[in-house]
Amino acid sequence: MGEIRVGIVGVGNCASALIQGIDYYAKRNGSDVSGLMHADIGGYSAEHIKFVAAFDVDERKVGKSLRDAIFAPPNCTKPIAPDLILDPVTVSMGNPLDGISPHMEEYPQHKRFVLSDRPPEDVEKILLERGVDILINYLPVGSEEAARFYAQCCLETGVSLINCMPVFIGSDPVWTERFREKGIPIVGDDVKSQMGATIIHRTLAKLFAQRGVKIDRTYQLNTGGNTDFLNMLNRDRLVSKKISKTEAVQSLLDRPIESENIHVGPSDYVPWQCDNKICFLRMEGRIFGDIPIDLELRLSVEDSPNSGGCVIDAIRCCKIARDRGIGGVLESISAYTMKHPIKQVPDNIAREMVEEFIRGERLS
Repeated sequence: MGEIRVGIVGVGNCASALIQGIDYYAKRNGSDVSGLMHADIGGYSAEHIKFVAAFDVDERKVGKSLRDAIFAPPNCTKPIAPDLILDPVTVSMGNPLDGISPHMEEYPQHKRFVLSDRPPEDVEKILLERGVDILINYLPVGSEEAARFYAQCCLETGVSLINCMPVFIGSDPVWTERFREKGIPIVGDDVKSQMGATIIHRTLAKLFAQRGVKIDRTYQLNTGGNTDFLNMLNRDRLVSKKISKTEAVQSLLDRPIESENIHVGPSDYVPWQCDNKICFLRMEGRIFGDIPIDLELRLSVEDSPNSGGCVIDAIRCCKIARDRGIGGVLESISAYTMKHPIKQVPDNIAREMVEEFIRGERLS
C-alpha cells in the first residue's frame, strides 16, 4: 500500500505520543498491537503513516524539526521512542487566532505556551505542496476560531480532517455536509482515550442501567499537570468540552440524569502531575426496594498516549475512505474513537460498525 501523508496542527503532548507511538509499532512489525484495533487495517499498518507537515505557534517549536519539537517544553509526556528518527519536517508557524488563552501569561514559561513573533505561514499552500492526505487537529480546548480556520483549509485543499478536540465540526451537520459535497472524509469530534475517564464512565453508566439500577447522581472530576489542564483553568474555554464529555455519558442512558445531578469535566491543574491524569468518579443510585448504592473509582493514567491508538485507527480508516472515494463524516470510526460523534452508539456496537466499514460492508 502507499503511504498515508499526515499533517498535525498543535505539536503538543498528544502529537508527541502519537508520533512516537507510530515509530514504536512500526518497529514491531505487527507483533505487538496493544492499543490498536488491528496491526493491519485495509492494508495499512503503522509504518505506512508518514508525517509531512506540522503547525504550531510556540516559539520553542516553530522553525524546529518535528523530531525536536515533540520533545520541547512545555511537552511533558513520557517518552515511548526516545531514539525516534523522522523524515525531515520543519514545524510551520500556524495561525494563532484564539489558540492561546490570555491567562497562560500568569504561569512560568516551561509550563505554558509562548507565542512566536513569526508571521503565520500559508497553510493551504503547505498542505498542497506536501501532498497531505489527512490533517489532525490537536489544538487546545476552546480554540473555536482556529479549529474552524483549519477545517476551512481542509475544504479548500481536499485534505481530510480528524478533529481530536471539542469544537463541533465532525458532528455539525452544516460542516459535514460541506465535506460531503467536496467528497472529503472527516472524523470527529473530541478523541476518546483507550481506557480513559469517559469510556469507563460510559461503561459503568450503561451497566447500572442494564442491571436496573436507577442513577440519581454522578460526577467525574479530573486533575492533571499538562498544558491541556492549564489551558482549561479558563472556564470560558470549557463549554464545548463539558457538553462533549457529558453527552458521551448521557447518550447511553434510556432516561438522562437531570443536569443538576451530573457533573463531568476537568477539576483542577496540579503542576507536578505533568502528563499523568487522575480521575475521581462517583455514582449514586438505587437498587431493589430503593436501597441506596454508590460506587467510587480512582483512575490514574498517562493522559496523552492514552488516545494515540484511537488516532492511529482513525487515520487508517480515513485513508480507506479516501481510497474508496467516500466523502463526509465517517460515522463508524467517529462513534468508536470520538466522544462527540455525529451519532452516539454503544461502544461495542461502534466497534462492529468499524469492522463492517473495514470489510466494505458499510459506506461510512
